Formats: sequence, C-alpha cells, structure tokens
Amino acid sequence: MKTKYLFYFIFVLGLLTSCNKETTWPALIITGQNSHNWQASSPILKQVLDNTGMFACEIVTTPEKGGDMSTFSPDFSKYRLVVIDYSGDSWSETVRNSFVEYVNNGGGVVIYHAGCSAFPEWKEYNEMIGLGGWGGRNEKDGPYMYYQRNNLVADTSAGPAGSHGESREFVVRSRKPDHPVMKGLPNRWLHGQDELYSQLRGPAKNMEILASAFADTVPGGGTMRDEPMLMTITYGKGRIFSTVMGHANEQGGPAIQCTGFIVTLQRGAEWAVTGDVTQPVPFDFPSIAGVVLRIDYKELTPEEALSNLGSYDVSKSTKSLTCLQHYIRTIANNPDELLKMEKKMNTALARSETTVEAKKLILRELSWIGTEYSLKSINDLTADEDLKDEALFALERLSR
Repeated sequence: MKTKYLFYFIFVLGLLTSCNKETTWPALIITGQNSHNWQASSPILKQVLDNTGMFACEIVTTPEKGGDMSTFSPDFSKYRLVVIDYSGDSWSETVRNSFVEYVNNGGGVVIYHAGCSAFPEWKEYNEMIGLGGWGGRNEKDGPYMYYQRNNLVADTSAGPAGSHGESREFVVRSRKPDHPVMKGLPNRWLHGQDELYSQLRGPAKNMEILASAFADTVPGGGTMRDEPMLMTITYGKGRIFSTVMGHANEQGGPAIQCTGFIVTLQRGAEWAVTGDVTQPVPFDFPSIAGVVLRIDYKELTPEEALSNLGSYDVSKSTKSLTCLQHYIRTIANNPDELLKMEKKMNTALARSETTVEAKKLILRELSWIGTEYSLKSINDLTADEDLKDEALFALERLSR
C-alpha cells in the first residue's frame, strides 16, 4: 500500500512540475524585411515580451528583399505566439497555408506597427489584421474605420489606405475599457512621439477597436478623425492583437520606449495566447498629464521615479511626478509602505541637489500623506524663502 501511495505522490508532483513549466510560452518574432528599422525594433520587442516572464522569444529573419523566400520555412506549431515585425516579400504558399492553419487552430498573433502594411494581396492575412494600410490597398480591400463624434464609422468612400503626418506626442483614448487588455488603464493617456497611423482600411471582420487617437493636422497630414490604434481580431480559434504604435529609430526612441506602448503590447500578447490578462497595471503607466518613458524598457521603480524627480523640470516632462503619484495611490491603504515612501521623500527634501521645483512637488504630496515623521523636515524649510509658502501650506494641512 505504501508503494502505491508513493507512486501517486510522485505522479501528482510530476504533473504539478510540468504545469509550472507551462508558464513561459515560446514566441516567434518574424522580421528581416521592413519599411522600418527592424534591426532596432525586433530585439526591443523580444526584451519587452521576455521581461514579462511569460514569454521566451526567438527572432527569425527572412532572406533579404528579392532573396530566395523558399528558404524561409518556420514551424509555427512550436510556438504559442507569433509576432509580425515584417513588411516585405510574400511568403511561399506553403508558409502562408501553415500560418493560416496555425491561427485557425488557436495560435496567438501580435501585429506590430508596419506589420499592418504587409501582404496586401493575401486575403487571409488581411482578415487577420482587420485594418491595414499602404501596399496599394484601397476601397476594394474594405472600408476606412474611424470614430467621429464618438460613433464608429465604416467609410466605404474611394481612396488609398495608410498615411501619417510628422511624428508627435498624442493622446490615446480607450474605447473598450472593460476588455481584458484595457481593464484598469486610464481612459486617456499621453503616448510618446510617434507616427500616428491614419486612413487604415480593411475587412474589419470579428474586430474590436480597443483604443484610438485623434489625428490632428500636422505637417505631412492629418484626418481630424479618431483613428484606430489598438485592435483585437478573432480568426478561427486564433486571437490577434494589433498595435499600430511603436515606431523605432536606431536608438529605439520615445514611441517604442513609451510605457503605454510597452504595457499594452505585453497585455495584448498575453490576451492573444490565453484570452485573458493577468498582468497588473504598473504604477508607471502614463496619464494624460505626461509621457512616461522606460529608457531600458523595464518598469520604473518608485525609487527611480523619486530620484528622477530630484532634477524635475516641469517644462520638459511630468513623468516622474506622474509615476510617484500613481505609486502613492497604489499603496494608499498600506500604512507601512506609505511610511517607507514618506521617509524616502524626506531624504529627497534634505538633499542639496534636489531642485526647488522638485521640493515644492514633494511638499505637496507630503501634505496629503505625511505624518508626524515629516513635521521637522517641513518646518526647517519654512526658513527658505523659495519654499516657505509650500512648507507652511503642508504644515497647515498636516495639523488638521
């Protein structure tokens, strides 16, 4: 009997161990030809997805433009997610059929930025991406899709697909706040300088627009419409997440470093694999007040945000303040964590290198969350003519 129970114990332990190994999903990033800088973008996409701990990404490059595409033959069945960072020569019929089979059978897909301009002649691909641009696409490929006065419009008028003006920062607006990818994110947030894709059109079958952005007139063009930025599409049993944001230059750049782009990509990738999102909203997610960049593509820590706040220049960015305020909100019901942050803020107040502007902002936050611990530090600052008013205001609030 003991041998029998020991066998069951080992069997169950083996099952649990094998389940734990399934928490990291193999993912394939396809690149090698693109109208954009794929040499910069693909390694960044790999890092961003690997950072979640959910994915183990592999990058495969196709032959150069005009090369022998018959040598490109990935085994899609090995992967739970395929990321398209590609816009170039057509794949072979065998590879196209294999990809359609992969998605039909439940494979997850992410379409990244210029991936929406790939394969204008491939019917199934255009159904998978919902909306696309460039490549000779026009009214034969489906309607323009955009929001006007908060109404979703399917515009069948004639015209080419795909345009963007000069890169700029723009506000992204959530259109499906209850969708797993968007749940918990701000209704509006400011995105880093990027190409705002406009005039996308396509089959738009089984598609949900998760977020849009207003394409105001700038040099190079603007539609004065709310254009789709984030979309989900179902195809067979497969799920596709499409983001047209995230333009990369040689150094990466603000569009692909933007926390909003990074987080929605990570959440969209998880949704494409599982149909759900378990990742919490990070404390450094941007608001409409300012762009938040992850220079190294990792989540900022509260300590980094507070350190950056020490050299605060309101004319350049509010990101560090935004991060700090968001973090304080997340720990609002945790007195121990609030006290730890309060002590760190007091340390920043005492530093000579912390700017006057930064100290004013810290005093403002301490007026809300401060305790007796901060009274001496704040009182000392009443002797500073530049900080006297803010210090007195904080003391008055803390005494209530």
